[in-house]
Amino acid sequence: MKRIHLIASKGLMLVMAILMACQVTAQKQMEYLDRGLVAANNEIGQVFISWRLLGTEPDDLAFNVYRQKGEQEAQKLNSAPIISSTNYTDKTPSSGDDIRYFVKAVENGKEIEASKAVSVWKENFLSVPLNTPEGYSPNDLSVGDLNGDGQYELIVHMTGRGHDNSHDGYTDDPIFHAYTLEGEFLWEINLGKNIREGAHYTQFIVVDMDGDGRSEFACKTADGTVDGKGNVIGDASKDWRNEQGRILDGPEFFTVFDGMTGEALATKDFIAGRGDICGWGGEGGNGGNDCKGNRVDRFLAGAAYLDGKLPSVLMCRGYYGRTVIAAWDYREGKLSSRWVFDSEGRENPFSGQGNHSLSINDVDKDGKDEIVYGSMTVDDDGTGMYSTGLRHGDAGHITHFNPQYPDQLVWSIHENETNEEGYGVALFNARTGEILWGGEEGKDVGRGLAIDIDPTNTGMEMWWNGQNGLYNIKGERIGKNPRSTNFAIWWDGDLLREILDRNFIDKWDHEREEQVRLFTAEGCVSNNGSKANPGLSADLFGDWREEVIFRTEDNQSLRIFTTTIPTENRLYTLMHNPQYRMSIAWQNVGYNQPPHTDYYLGEGMEMPHKPNIKVQKPVQ
Repeated sequence: MKRIHLIASKGLMLVMAILMACQVTAQKQMEYLDRGLVAANNEIGQVFISWRLLGTEPDDLAFNVYRQKGEQEAQKLNSAPIISSTNYTDKTPSSGDDIRYFVKAVENGKEIEASKAVSVWKENFLSVPLNTPEGYSPNDLSVGDLNGDGQYELIVHMTGRGHDNSHDGYTDDPIFHAYTLEGEFLWEINLGKNIREGAHYTQFIVVDMDGDGRSEFACKTADGTVDGKGNVIGDASKDWRNEQGRILDGPEFFTVFDGMTGEALATKDFIAGRGDICGWGGEGGNGGNDCKGNRVDRFLAGAAYLDGKLPSVLMCRGYYGRTVIAAWDYREGKLSSRWVFDSEGRENPFSGQGNHSLSINDVDKDGKDEIVYGSMTVDDDGTGMYSTGLRHGDAGHITHFNPQYPDQLVWSIHENETNEEGYGVALFNARTGEILWGGEEGKDVGRGLAIDIDPTNTGMEMWWNGQNGLYNIKGERIGKNPRSTNFAIWWDGDLLREILDRNFIDKWDHEREEQVRLFTAEGCVSNNGSKANPGLSADLFGDWREEVIFRTEDNQSLRIFTTTIPTENRLYTLMHNPQYRMSIAWQNVGYNQPPHTDYYLGEGMEMPHKPNIKVQKPVQ
């Protein structure tokens, strides 16, 4: 058994009771979403119907479900308005291709709104055809309402030949495509030869930056980038690649694109520039420094409600040593820098604390987001809040792991092979940085998960690579651990989370201590080698549970899978939880990590707080 260290918390409950008494008045603006109705055949020929409860709607809103055949009068299927869930199974469906379903919201006993009618999926997935360029494959995905119709569109990172930063070699141009869920191709953006392809270079964010109800697309650009209208950014004649295929010279830009057309809306010089190529080293998980670009060209990105109202985009450079986080606003057609955080200097306590991903969380509950950047956290105003000193790592998870603890917690995985005293795994307070417990000193621990998989144990369980055991929130070993550590998904009917790895979903049998297969996406494959993540996992439509998107084996289409398992658990759509929504925006970044809510979602949970949000419906 691995040695685990416990560190006591003092006075925390009193402090948080005072903080929680404060009233937050600012409302975060979020996407207008339609009912997200989906109807799919289950394994025994019944039709499973599922829809959204929006974060702006009353808790007691009820629903009626209707089935319509052709032009015949619609038939109400439920005998009493449905209040305990947001799904329904039609156990005696009518036959034919002209069957459609819709739901009507019921408030105070009166039907007030009808959803769009939908046809029935023949299976539990939606197939989206792609225009995949020759030699490329669809990789990371994001979603946003690009055209303002209340449903999501897909943004696909098409990847060809790529290289890790530690490797020499030329790469193919990074390409992005946008599609509707019906498979309509919207645009292509080609970043060109002066942006290198690889997991650490080509970070992108899709979010509504200006509050007009339509999402923008934002990323780093360079000479020769071509937008969705065919316009060139910079000088297309320039080739800044050196003999090793690296790009260590030439201008760097940050561009915001129109989500509907792919047209470049605004471009500024990228912050931070390269400066001294040798100036990005420092204390980190694997220490040292280099002058070949392996540290200067490490990028992350995110989106955060820094003013508590609209999302800003974060473009981040460096995490092994120096880290720069630049916050950008796009408002009323203008792109501007909000603030810049810089950890320059080896003696800086924020040096070398970054991860291969980041997380956006309102850790101090002031209505504005902070940036949990691996082992450190930056406040909404761009100032450092704390550094744990645990240094660089590969994975991290932030949410309310413990329903009996007032703060969100961080489950962090580290590469501390050069530091005998440094933890390889640790649980710390997301607001204060206080380390609650840790283990695996001096070890390089590659992956780890923290989700609720055992209903007999309070809070979420944690484990990491190898047969080290399953641990509770107190740091106590409670049994064997699952073998999978990559991803997670809410899929079946209970409040526990399932294990998502490669192209399958497993349930953890806590009594037999083994994974039990629930679902396999036949004909589909995962991305990014051993990381084995899907294109995206998110609550895209239907009730609060998550969908998962995989590419097909031939790379010519995407399949969006949804659950057809009934549930009596009723929550508002996760996409109207601001922390969860921002985590979908950054899920594609670096080493993909699963999303989490800002409340405890697991066995024994209380009803979550209603989100303090408003939505903006675009003018059509």
